[in-house]
Amino acid sequence: MAIKFQYNKTSLQQLEKQLKVRVRTLPIIKNKESALRMEVKRCKGDAAALDARLEKEIQAYEAMFALWNEFDASLIKVSDVHLGVKKIAGVRVPLLENVDFEIRPYSLFNAPKWYADGLNLLKSLAHTAIEREFIVAKLNLLEHARKKTTQKVNLFEKVQIPGYQDALRKIKRFMEDEENLSKSSQKIMKSHQEKRKEAEA
Repeated sequence: MAIKFQYNKTSLQQLEKQLKVRVRTLPIIKNKESALRMEVKRCKGDAAALDARLEKEIQAYEAMFALWNEFDASLIKVSDVHLGVKKIAGVRVPLLENVDFEIRPYSLFNAPKWYADGLNLLKSLAHTAIEREFIVAKLNLLEHARKKTTQKVNLFEKVQIPGYQDALRKIKRFMEDEENLSKSSQKIMKSHQEKRKEAEA
């Protein structure tokens, strides 16, 4: 990315201002990037733990597989999922607050004894699966934000800051050369005037 500039003081001041902004902002963006990196790592750990828990609950479900044929699946359903929003390093991520289940009344005397355990198992299974979906969504959002932030850090560090520094160097050299030329031309003019005065006297 070439930085456009002119060889004058106004352009020099504008570039210095732009450079200051980027130099001052760079550490903040770097901190955000490292915070996001840590959060992504933590989130991946949470997702792995939830995967393991879900696998364990599915195995418990499959252990009772023979009994599930008698189970009335319409007894339980998810009625509502309460979500919140949390900001992590400036990124809004969804947060699972609670899952509401609707359990249809059933006869405790006519239904098998294990129905209560079955309902609890299904509740736990559904809650874990929903929680996992939230963690995956959170992970995707954080990963995307981290990539964007890393790109911005690289842009500032490797392209813009060196570009502005180079442009400032060019302008300063040009202005110094112009000043030196101006001074030397004044000296030449002065020496010509002195020679003319001597010749006239």
